[in-house]
Amino acid sequence: MTESLDSARLAAWRAYIEASQRLYTRLEDDLRADSALSFADYHVLVLLSEAPGQRLRMGELASRLVFSPSRLTYQITTMQRRGLVARESCPDDRRGSEAVLTAAGLLALREAAPHHLRSVRAHLMDDLDDAEVACLTRIFERLGRRLRADRDASTAHPHS
Repeated sequence: MTESLDSARLAAWRAYIEASQRLYTRLEDDLRADSALSFADYHVLVLLSEAPGQRLRMGELASRLVFSPSRLTYQITTMQRRGLVARESCPDDRRGSEAVLTAAGLLALREAAPHHLRSVRAHLMDDLDDAEVACLTRIFERLGRRLRADRDASTAHPHS
């Protein structure tokens, strides 16, 4: 019984991963068709737009995005070159830096948001009822917490 349960869970997990990859690809393609933003660009801009002063410390931003520090540095550098964000020293900690939303970034976000919401509805929300949306929200929140904890544990003990 345990073996069949494990294989059933494995099959369900594999189906979930494949479906989420297809969904991510569709959302990315739709967003790029309607704007110059990638899905990661859009997510960074949303987080910065909602932050106090439209700025976040790089570590906080990495944690919210579940990005490694090097992945975030690359993301912010490419967005900085396009004028969507700025990178500034933290006023209270000169060793740290913050990502700051620029006027161009806010404009790009405002222009992309309706297209992104329409795409999410078309590819996800229209096919799910409220209970399924609530369930997926809980799953993604739990998965995000677990990924952040795993990443934090691996950076705390890099040679374990």
